[in-house]
Amino acid sequence: MINSQLVKELRDRTGIGMMECKGALGESGGDIEEAIKILRKSDSKIADKKVGRETSEGIISCYIHSNKKVGVLVELNCESDFVAKNKEFEELAHDLAMHIAASDPRYINYSEIEKETIKKQEEDFKEQFRKEGKPEEILDKISKEKTKKHFESICLVSQAFVKDPDKSIGDLMVEKISKIGENIKVKRFVRYEL
Repeated sequence: MINSQLVKELRDRTGIGMMECKGALGESGGDIEEAIKILRKSDSKIADKKVGRETSEGIISCYIHSNKKVGVLVELNCESDFVAKNKEFEELAHDLAMHIAASDPRYINYSEIEKETIKKQEEDFKEQFRKEGKPEEILDKISKEKTKKHFESICLVSQAFVKDPDKSIGDLMVEKISKIGENIKVKRFVRYEL
């Protein structure tokens, strides 16, 4: 039997409905950490169903750092005007703007990077590894791996969320899509720094 205090604790940590929390705790045998994993898998399934849907509404949010030397504008899109006016959606947009100010991503995700840019970076790493004396037969493999890691570190959705480093921005987006019930996308952002 799952007690209500445990359900409340899980709800407070995740923001997910009581019934979903109770179900996840039942499935995990009362283990909160395992229940969180179960809820995240559930969020992914819900988000996967919504990914293809058009996002023609949204908001533009801004963040100016306290030193007044870093500022960000971010366009966050959703499916309906109703969600665009939702407080949680607005908070997400603000959190993303703050994250962008702190983490300085260059791209939204890996798939938007031009193939030539990726190829050039692979060649640069390959040459670096060659100079370090790495065996020729592994240069392709390790330069591709290093390039992927390099670009993922500067892609917004791959970065660890500054307010909760245990989850990536991609995980945060999946969580919010599941909770809000609509597809959500970062359309674009710009970061200014003096």
